[in-house]
Amino acid sequence: MPEDHYLVGLDLTGRRVVLVGGGSVAQRRLPRLIGAGAAVELISPHTTPAVSAMADAGELVWHRRRYTEGDLDGAWYALACTNDPQVNAEICADAERRHIFCVRADAGADGTAVTAATGRHEGLLVGVLSGGEPLRSAAVRDHIVEVLHTGAIPDGAEHTEVGELPGVALVGGGPGDPELITVKGRRLLARADVVVADRLAPRELLGELRPDVEIVDAAKIPYGRAASQEVINATLIEHAKAGKFVVRLKGGDPYVFGRGFEEVLACAEAGVPVTVVPGITSAFAVPAVADVPVTHRGVAHEVVVVSGHVPPGHEASLTDWAALGRLRGTIVLMMGVERLGQFADALLAAGRPGDTPVAIVQDGTMPAQRITRSTLDSVAADAKAAGVRPPAVTVIGPVAALAQPS
Repeated sequence: MPEDHYLVGLDLTGRRVVLVGGGSVAQRRLPRLIGAGAAVELISPHTTPAVSAMADAGELVWHRRRYTEGDLDGAWYALACTNDPQVNAEICADAERRHIFCVRADAGADGTAVTAATGRHEGLLVGVLSGGEPLRSAAVRDHIVEVLHTGAIPDGAEHTEVGELPGVALVGGGPGDPELITVKGRRLLARADVVVADRLAPRELLGELRPDVEIVDAAKIPYGRAASQEVINATLIEHAKAGKFVVRLKGGDPYVFGRGFEEVLACAEAGVPVTVVPGITSAFAVPAVADVPVTHRGVAHEVVVVSGHVPPGHEASLTDWAALGRLRGTIVLMMGVERLGQFADALLAAGRPGDTPVAIVQDGTMPAQRITRSTLDSVAADAKAAGVRPPAVTVIGPVAALAQPS
C-alpha cells in the first residue's frame, strides 16, 4: 500500500458499518462512528464494559459471536479490530472481495483505509495522516486544534451562532491555573471583543487576547474596592447591545458563590442572549491539588460548601451553623479567612470536636500555593500566625488530616 493516502470525509449517516472486535481499540473507535450517525454493528463474543454500555444504550447492535463469512454483506465500511492477526487478515480479504474499504487496526498498511487522527473546532473536523506514524499524527492534530481553540490562527468562521454571538458568555475560569479553564471557555475567550474580568479569573489568559480586545476590570477584592453588581450588569448589557461579543470571565464556577445567575437574569431582562460555560469550582479543585480529598471512602459521606461572606448570627446569614456542627463529614468554607475564628466558634458551640482537622489552602493551583494544617479549636490563631490571606479555601473535617504517604 502506498504511504500517501487520499484523505476524504465519508458520510456514514444511516449506513451500515461493521466493526469486529470488542476490546480497547473498538472502545476508542466507536464514539466517532456513532457520532457520525453510522448504523454500527459490532461483532465480538466479548466487549469492554464501556462498549457493552454503548450497546445497552442502543447506540449500536452487538452480535455476541465470532466473525463469520458474509458478515460484511451490505456494509459500507469495515474495521478489523480483533486481537487475532489471522482474523483481521480474513476480514480485510473479505472486504477486498466485496469492494468495501476496511481498516486493519493491528497492521494499518495491510488495510485499504486508515483512521486519521481527528479533532473538532467550531464546525471544523481536522484530520491528520502521517504514513503509518499514529503518534506523530496525534501530536500534530493536538497542536492544530489547540491553536485554533486559542485563536492563535484564524478559523475563518462567521460568528453567527445563536445564543453565543453576539451577546454575553458567562465563563468560569477555574481556580486560577490558566490550564484549568475548559476548552469551550478558552475558545470563547479567544473570540471576545470585550472581556469583563474578576480578580480571581486566570490572569495569564488576558495576555493571550488580541490587542484590540477591551478589558474591563470588575475586580471584587474582599474587604476592599469593588465594582458593584449593578455596574457590572450594566457593562455587560451595554457592550452586548453595541454589537460586541462580551465574555464575563470569572474565577471558579460562575454559579458557585459567583453571582453568575444574577448576571444571567439581568441580561435576560435586557434581551441579551447568554451562553453559560461552567468552570472547575475552587471549592473542590483547590483542596484536590493540595492533596486534600473532600471525600474519602469510610471517612466522609457528605460535603457541604459554605459561604463565609457573612458571619454566624448575622441577620443576612442563611446558614444553619448548628446543623453544620452536628455533621461528621466535610465542610468547605469559601471566603472565610477574615472571620475564621467566628466560624470555628460556631461549629465548636454546636458540638463539633475541637480536634477536628482543618486545612487552609491559600492561592490554590497557583505558584504561591501553600497549605496550613490545624485543628478547629486553634485554627484561627494558627492562620493568623501563618499570615494566611485571601483567596483561600478552608476544609474542615477528617479528610483534612489525610495525606499521601511520604
